[in-house]
Amino acid sequence: MKRIRDIGIQLIIPIIIVIAWHIATTYTDTPSSILPSISKVRKAFGTMVQTGQLQEDLGVSFLRVTKGYACSILLGGVLGILMGMFPFVKKLFGLITTVIRQIPMIAWIPLIILWCGIGEKSKVVIIVIAAFFPIMVNTLNGVESTPVGYIEVAKLYKLSKIKTFVKVYLPHALPQILVGLKLSLGVSWMAVVASELIAATSGIGYRMSDARSLMRSDIVIVCMLVIGLVGIIMDKGLTVLFRALTPWERGNGGKANG
Repeated sequence: MKRIRDIGIQLIIPIIIVIAWHIATTYTDTPSSILPSISKVRKAFGTMVQTGQLQEDLGVSFLRVTKGYACSILLGGVLGILMGMFPFVKKLFGLITTVIRQIPMIAWIPLIILWCGIGEKSKVVIIVIAAFFPIMVNTLNGVESTPVGYIEVAKLYKLSKIKTFVKVYLPHALPQILVGLKLSLGVSWMAVVASELIAATSGIGYRMSDARSLMRSDIVIVCMLVIGLVGIIMDKGLTVLFRALTPWERGNGGKANG
């Protein structure tokens, strides 16, 4: 019963938006080029699905996200682990990573385009830059928060650095690492759309930009809704996966709530 009530509360604002949208497009003189009717958006969605255009655009964007996200996991995860385990590495990379992290992702796009052009490489590089830092920072925080007593025990038993990481650091840092992975996936999805809006010849962001130039606001809205829906699906999918990987966190949460 509580779950049904919660879902009902979550739907209040979307329902209000849909009603206001219907009123604005039905009973006012709002141009359809600015705000199309719901039926027009639904028709545009059906056409894009039937022609395969929407699936193709999503496939291109998702492939770019997969490549950039995988690279970010490798680079950000490794650097975060090394910075957390070795103070010298943190001193070496701490300042430069902090400075670069303050630069907005969108500010990198013109420079990356100059370096890599408007092809696939530039999109992947932009995603890597955007998704790298959530993974690195959360991995670093998770490793650094490992209790000193556990590390001392590992030294006492003369465990190698690899074994110390696997047996001591990783179990404690895993929840934080997973948070970083979840945040970086959302950032990756936003980054690919932003990069495609500015310079691309394919992808869901490009489709929005092309529709804008043609004054097809119905297609723009379809793309926006699909982008949001895909983002929610990816977020919920990772949440389910991470709960399965960290059952002890769910148990602790239950006790805390109780």
